[in-house]
Amino acid sequence: MIDNTTPLTVLLQDGNTKTSARLEMIREEPLSIRVQGQPYAVVMRTPGDEPAHVAGFCLAEGILDSPDDIGTIASCEGEATNVVTLTVNPARLGAISAVLERRGFVSQTSCGICGKELLEDLSQMVRALPDGPAIDLERAHQCLGKLKEHQTLYRRTSASHAAAIYTSTFELLSMAEDVGRHNALDKAVGKVFLKGILQQAGVLILSSRISYELVQKAARAAIPFILAASRPTALAVELADSLNMTLASPSKESGIHVYCGFRRLAAPAG
Repeated sequence: MIDNTTPLTVLLQDGNTKTSARLEMIREEPLSIRVQGQPYAVVMRTPGDEPAHVAGFCLAEGILDSPDDIGTIASCEGEATNVVTLTVNPARLGAISAVLERRGFVSQTSCGICGKELLEDLSQMVRALPDGPAIDLERAHQCLGKLKEHQTLYRRTSASHAAAIYTSTFELLSMAEDVGRHNALDKAVGKVFLKGILQQAGVLILSSRISYELVQKAARAAIPFILAASRPTALAVELADSLNMTLASPSKESGIHVYCGFRRLAAPAG
């Protein structure tokens, strides 16, 4: 099992008192993702869950649609690796030539394109989601409150993000942690994608804010409901609303803010 922390001695100052402390620091290393043997993207991430990470990332990028598209996901360095190569079957390869030429264009936050251009590009990769079963907002909120119970890496380092995927009836399907919020989501999605049960996913719980990239990744995974610890960006709400997705976050004052997708919510009990 990979140890994703590194011990470090730090200075601890409390008023006029200085002491030393031993802390566990989260690891961050590059992962080179290759498709058909060619470099596609490099992401900074916490090592671990590489096959799931690559599968989730490539689903979000439009390289994969189904686990059946996968030829192999492999590295030449054994379990601990910073280079992973995905191959797809011949039928899928013919369908993704334009995606491979893009090489991560859509996935970059600071790519310098305007919101309208971005939404038009994303609309070619994602479709509006059906209404599906009603979601109990209070139960989703309870899952967010319990998220840290699943975060072993956060308890050690106070430095990881988390993504948890549930069914619409709140059966936990997968959970992942990473130094990056995008990576955590890719890993969580990849786990259920590789198991062939992604169609059961109905609720996504995030430790972070909701950016447009996270909405795009959830949409590619057909997960219609996102509850996150922090507010979404305006562009995330615009994209989610256009895709018939529900975004929500806790209110510091009281209750829960729901930004779009109101009709997906179950009626309050009583």
